[in-house]
Amino acid sequence: MYTHSIKKLPKSTLEISISIPWKDIQTEYTKAFAVIQKDTSIEGFRKGKAPKEVAEKHIKREDVYNNLLQTYVPSIYSEIVKKENLKPIISPKLDLKSAAENKDWDLVIHVAQVPTVTLGKYKEAVKAAKKEVAQVTQEDKDKQKQAEFQASLAATLTAAKVEVSDLIVEDELNGRLARIVDDVQKIGLTMEKYLESKKMTKEDFNNQIREEITETYKMEFVLQKIADEEKIQVEKEELEKMLAAVTDPKEKEAAMKNMYYYASLLRKQKTLDYLSSL
Repeated sequence: MYTHSIKKLPKSTLEISISIPWKDIQTEYTKAFAVIQKDTSIEGFRKGKAPKEVAEKHIKREDVYNNLLQTYVPSIYSEIVKKENLKPIISPKLDLKSAAENKDWDLVIHVAQVPTVTLGKYKEAVKAAKKEVAQVTQEDKDKQKQAEFQASLAATLTAAKVEVSDLIVEDELNGRLARIVDDVQKIGLTMEKYLESKKMTKEDFNNQIREEITETYKMEFVLQKIADEEKIQVEKEELEKMLAAVTDPKEKEAAMKNMYYYASLLRKQKTLDYLSSL
């Protein structure tokens, strides 16, 4: 049976150290081998019907271990999450420390959890910020309203305390950079030329995106906290009204399959409306 320990790191990040006895690895190796064997075609035998001793000559051990890692380790992780009542918000990061044959395996999993949010005196901060904006932009009502909204968000974020796990930021950064590279290549540029046009180094560019991602996630967590404290909910009637406005059958079907997503969007909008009303 595996053993584990959990270490709390800064920014709501956890480090889970796991040790798996070699006898357990052997058991799981046998299971993983059987799975691969069933899908292996070997000349002279029906698919998956070759004897084990024959299949062993055609199936690479590293493929079996990879299968083991993709099935057994996630099951261990799921057990730990449930047992320790963890609340991960993105996929964990696995680091295999030692995985030699005939020895116990040691691995480390880093997990990003929902951060602790302290809102502070955000209501007072929002009211003060809106007053300052009103004094500057009285002549233009539309601009005033937009300026007040932006000032409310900035004041709320300044008043609050929340730290976003580096795991979240780096995960989002990698995804965003991949999309940027694709977009740049579509217009016939290399990333080097693109960065030259922006007069930025790769490091500066990455840091800029990191800051944007961090601020975005901070705002999301703060809004969720406000919604929880103010008991902002989305009623069934509101979702039904939203669905009624969707006329295309395929779009409506897709919306019905993603009701949780749309409910979260509605809740976020109601929270933003609440901030604007302060």
